Amino acid sequence: MSSAQTFSDPNQHKRVSVQSNPGFLERLSETAGGTLVGVGLFFLSIYVLFTNEGRSVQTASSLDEGLSQVVSLRAFSSLDLQNNNRLVHLSAQLQTSQPLHDPNYRVVVQAVKLKRQVEMYQWVEYRESKDYQEDGETKTETTYTYNTEWKSELINSRNFDKEIGHQNPSAMAVESVTVVAPEVRVGPFFLSKGLVEQINNFQTLSLRDFTALTLDPFLSIDDDYFYHTQYPRRPEVGDVRVRFSFAGLSGETSRLGPAQTVSIVAMQRGEQLMPFKTKSGDTLEILYLEELSAEEVFAREHQYNSMKTWGLRAAGWALMFLSIQLTMRIIYTLVDWVPILRELVSVGLKIFALCVSCSLSLLTIGVGWLFYRPLVAAALGALALLPVFLARSGLPAKKNE
Repeated sequence: MSSAQTFSDPNQHKRVSVQSNPGFLERLSETAGGTLVGVGLFFLSIYVLFTNEGRSVQTASSLDEGLSQVVSLRAFSSLDLQNNNRLVHLSAQLQTSQPLHDPNYRVVVQAVKLKRQVEMYQWVEYRESKDYQEDGETKTETTYTYNTEWKSELINSRNFDKEIGHQNPSAMAVESVTVVAPEVRVGPFFLSKGLVEQINNFQTLSLRDFTALTLDPFLSIDDDYFYHTQYPRRPEVGDVRVRFSFAGLSGETSRLGPAQTVSIVAMQRGEQLMPFKTKSGDTLEILYLEELSAEEVFAREHQYNSMKTWGLRAAGWALMFLSIQLTMRIIYTLVDWVPILRELVSVGLKIFALCVSCSLSLLTIGVGWLFYRPLVAAALGALALLPVFLARSGLPAKKNE
């Protein structure tokens, strides 16, 4: 393979690479590799479709079990040790013992989480390629474009096609970080780590109340960002800006608003709210960022389980469709030297993969139902056979007439 490059604009250039067209045996070898990948994806799709039915049944059973056992507590009720090791439901405001702060920027927020997101002004490389045939060879023309943008991740300019004139710093002056309150309470209970992790309703911290007098000399404020430059509207490569966001307000008299109300379903163990293990095998540790009754919480979980089930069914079908296409690709390779036949075979293989993947996906889901829901599957089977039975039972009567 050879290449040539053209430079015009310092922030844009093109490179053309030339590669000889692969022979028949080389294409056949590449297709054989795709066939092996397709076989692997086929078995993966069957695994996803089959186990998804079992997961769905187990989750639904666990939710029904939880709803039958849950004890709803009042928002301002005191600690009742009689509910130890029982599943409880509670809706109340979040509480934290002390505010979170970032001393470098003098930011103080009474919340469960405080996130510092750092961005640096950097060079970014974009590439766009197009292939074309010329003189019996495949040529690829790649256009490289360089722009300066604010990016939260560090971009290594050493990987650029043209680093000269587009160099980025090797590190950021400030790192992104998320601070979490050491203790979070709801009513008389402390939340487990798993419950705290579900509090992610981050909102950008407004900097309108910050004045220039409280800032360090090298900082400036523009559009809710702290800029490490005095010219935020004319940044240079290497300049840094910082934005803060918070989740789970917990202050009673905060200027940012009232404390966040949450609804929790978990197991009470002393003053702790812990994960609850159901007999079906699932763990219940649920938190919603709004006031909901126990029935509403479990209804939401059932809805989420249904959406996840259908999503995994669609993903399993897509994997099976792709696997069949890859497996049958070898047939296309055998005839790709005949233009008309090649197009017909390509369309035919897509239709074949669509039909077979739909049929096998439904069959796999049906087998999953037979395995995980035998009674429901038997009832549906009997219902499906009922019209046939009625039709056959009506035939002798017509013959007698």
